[in-house]
Amino acid sequence: MPGWQQLHDEAAHADATDPLRHLRDRMALPEGVAYLDGNSLGPLTHAARDAVRRAVDEEWGTGLIGSWAEGRWVDLAPRTADRIARIIGAPAGSVACADSTTVNLHKALHAAVSLVPGRRRIVTVRGDFPTDRYVAARVAADRGLVVHQVPAEDLAGALDSDVAVVSASHVDFRSARIADLPGITAAAHAVGAVTVWDLAHSAGAVPCDIHAAGADLAVGCGYKYLNGGPGAPAYLYVAPRHAEVTSPIPGWFGHADPFAFGEAYVPAAGARRFEAGTTPVLGMTALHAALEAFDGVEIAALRARGMDLTARFLALCDEHLLPRGMTLQSPRDPAVRGGHVTLGHPRAQELVRHLAANGVVGDFRPPDGLRFGFAPLYVTRAEVVRLARALAEAR
Repeated sequence: MPGWQQLHDEAAHADATDPLRHLRDRMALPEGVAYLDGNSLGPLTHAARDAVRRAVDEEWGTGLIGSWAEGRWVDLAPRTADRIARIIGAPAGSVACADSTTVNLHKALHAAVSLVPGRRRIVTVRGDFPTDRYVAARVAADRGLVVHQVPAEDLAGALDSDVAVVSASHVDFRSARIADLPGITAAAHAVGAVTVWDLAHSAGAVPCDIHAAGADLAVGCGYKYLNGGPGAPAYLYVAPRHAEVTSPIPGWFGHADPFAFGEAYVPAAGARRFEAGTTPVLGMTALHAALEAFDGVEIAALRARGMDLTARFLALCDEHLLPRGMTLQSPRDPAVRGGHVTLGHPRAQELVRHLAANGVVGDFRPPDGLRFGFAPLYVTRAEVVRLARALAEAR
């Protein structure tokens, strides 16, 4: 059995020969820290830091109101949205970048219900991320529908002609299980329902191919694998065939000509009508620049690298961690395992704090989950070994 030093040296050699190793240089990571929580908050990028400084010192500080001119602030949101569109497999113009995931989900669900009038049910996944369930319940109450929560594995089988909308996460926030997005979308369409997908835990780590899958609407956040910063603007995808669906919030930035200050609301073309209030320029600037980290790399290549990282960690878990009382709460099958891995342990919260105090950052999810994100842009194989060793040696 190789020792920890040998495992580290072998991993470091593999890192040194990795054709994607240069991507890590785009991140402003703290020295000596193994950051394995990018599935909760992505780290700062050099480009984002520089862009925000320019926006504050030059665009706001010197340019003042003139920085709303074309090419700076006024079209910053759609330019950012098109960068996200490439990452999630959507056509240009089909994504709006605005607000938070919660607000966008509210807009998307209202729009989705409008596409299938006369039906009574919204189907969601039991145990899905809380905001998704809260918003679905509110939209259902507002529109006179009921919410039917089912286990993830029963989702496709729960659909019938009474279902208006299927709302689910592409990657489960606890286990990292990847849902069958194309299959569930096809099953929904077969009964005349539409889909709203939450891509928050997949975009940037797992290919979404949202347009090819035929999805109707989708939402996601900008601050996890997309590295846009805390509270970064979120996004909303609308399939081009639904481009005329209306947003329930007819805000002035969703107007066809917001600076005409017209008396009547005229929605902008395509997804941009789902913008509402004024673009949060500093947050949007950070997100727009952070997305440069994905330039020149295919999402499939990132996915392959992420699968290698999680597979290496699972191999170390089998040898060093599971025999010590930890349990695996994520799928073993790499085809249905997303970008993070969750282990179970009765002292999970204590262990996460211990690791962080020693420069290995993951997170805790109640009741007993240790969750580690293997963001393929910057996590290294040597850090995988460091994590496994830290867990094995924790007392």
